Amino acid sequence: MISQRTRAMPSSIQTVAPRTEAISQRTAAPARRVGFVTACSIVIANVIGTGIFTSLGFQLNDIQSGFALLMLWVVGGIAAVCGALCYGELSAALPRSGGEYHFLSQIYHPALGFMAGFVSATVGFAAPTALAALAFGKYLQGVLGFGSPVLLSFAVVWAVALFHLKNLQVGSAFQNFSTLVKLLLIGTLIAAGFFIHPTQPIDFLPARGDTILIFSGAFAVSLVYVMYSYSGWNAAVYVTGEIKQPEKNVPRSLLAGTSLVIVVYVLLNAIFLATTPAQELKGQLEVALIAGKHIFGENGGRVAGAVICLGLISAISSMTWIGPRVTMSMGEDHWLLRLLGRKNRHGIPTNAIVLQLVIVNLLLLIRSFEDVVRYTQFSLLLCSLLAVLGVIVLRFTNPRIARPYRVWLYPIPPVLFSIITIWMMFYLLRWHTAESLAGLGTALFGLLLYFCASKRPVRAS
Repeated sequence: MISQRTRAMPSSIQTVAPRTEAISQRTAAPARRVGFVTACSIVIANVIGTGIFTSLGFQLNDIQSGFALLMLWVVGGIAAVCGALCYGELSAALPRSGGEYHFLSQIYHPALGFMAGFVSATVGFAAPTALAALAFGKYLQGVLGFGSPVLLSFAVVWAVALFHLKNLQVGSAFQNFSTLVKLLLIGTLIAAGFFIHPTQPIDFLPARGDTILIFSGAFAVSLVYVMYSYSGWNAAVYVTGEIKQPEKNVPRSLLAGTSLVIVVYVLLNAIFLATTPAQELKGQLEVALIAGKHIFGENGGRVAGAVICLGLISAISSMTWIGPRVTMSMGEDHWLLRLLGRKNRHGIPTNAIVLQLVIVNLLLLIRSFEDVVRYTQFSLLLCSLLAVLGVIVLRFTNPRIARPYRVWLYPIPPVLFSIITIWMMFYLLRWHTAESLAGLGTALFGLLLYFCASKRPVRAS
C-alpha cells in the first residue's frame, strides 16, 4: 500500500542506508566497460541538442554586448558541469533509475519525489517535444519557402506519435545518424566561419558596462535559454555504474565533455554574430538558418536548415519514446494513475503516449517559444535545485552511505549551481510572473496528486 509505505519512510534516510549500501555493493559487481573517451562522447551527445540553433535570437532582445552574449554560454556551461557533478554523486550513492523521482523520495520525502516525477513525466518531456516542434515548423518553412509553421509543428508531433503508437519505432540507428549529422553541421559552420571575413561591427572583448550587465536581471533571464541548450547535463551521469574508475573518470569526462561543448557553443554563437546582422537574428527562432544563408548562400543555408530539421525530428521521436515510459512507470506505482500504466498487446503505453501528445498540443497552442521555455524551465529548475541541494543534505543525514564517486571540490559545485539557479528563478518570477507561477502550479499540482494517491479507498473484502 502506498500510504503504508509513505508512513514508514522517515524524513531521515538513515533507516534505508543498509538497503541502499547493499544495492550499491550489488550494482558494483558488473564489469565496467566504458572508458574516459567513451564517457566524454556520451556527455557531448547528451548535451548538444537543438537549443544552440534557437536561443540566440531571444537573448538579443535584451543583450547586445558581444562579450556578455558569449559569457552567457560560459556561465551556463559552468552551471551545467556543477549540476552534473552533483548528480554523479547522487546516482552513485542512490543507484536506481528514476532521476529526481528517486533522489528526492530518498533524500527528503516520497511526496517531493512524486512531484519531481510528475513534472518530469509531463512538462519534462512534453516541453522539449513542443519546443522542438515549434523550431521544426519555423525551420521547415524557411527551407521550403512556404507553409504555416504552426501547422507544420502540429503535423510533425502527430506523425511521430502515430509511428510510436503503431510500434513503428524510429530505431537507434536513426538517432545516432541524426546526431552525427548535426555534429558535422556544427563543425562545418564553425570551420566556414573562420574563412569568412566578419561583416558585422561586434566586439567580443569586455567593454564598459559589461560587468553590470552580466549581473543584471536581463542576463539571468537570458541564461534560462542557455540552460535549455545545456539540458542534457543531468542525463549524462546515469552511466556512472558502467564507467571504469568512476571516482576519476566521471568528473574528468564531465569536465572535459562539457568544456568542449562550451567551446563549441561560444564559437558557434560568435560566428552567428560576426556573419549575420543582429537585427535579422533578434527575436527569431531559426537563427542557424538565417546565419547559414549568410555563410553558405541561399541554397547552402537551406541545406543547413534541412539538416537541423532532421535533428529536430530525431529529438521529437526520442522524447515521444522515453517520456510515456516514465509516465507509465508512475502509473504502475500509483493507483490513481493506473490508467497511464496500461499497455496494449504490443507493450506500448498508449494512454501515456496520448496524454503526452495532448500536453504537447496544448503547449503548441501557446505558439510562443519564449513563453514555453519560461513556463517549463521554472518547474524543472526547481526540481534540479532540490536534487543538487540533496548532495549537501545527504552528506549530513547519511555520511556513511557508500559513495563510489564524490563531488570534486565539495561544496563549491552544489553551492555555485544553487546560487545560479536561484538567481535565474528569482528574475523569472519577477519579470515573467505568469509563466513562472504556472510552472510552480504544475509542481504543486503534482504534490496534491500525491496526497490524493496516498488516500487509496479501501475495498470491501
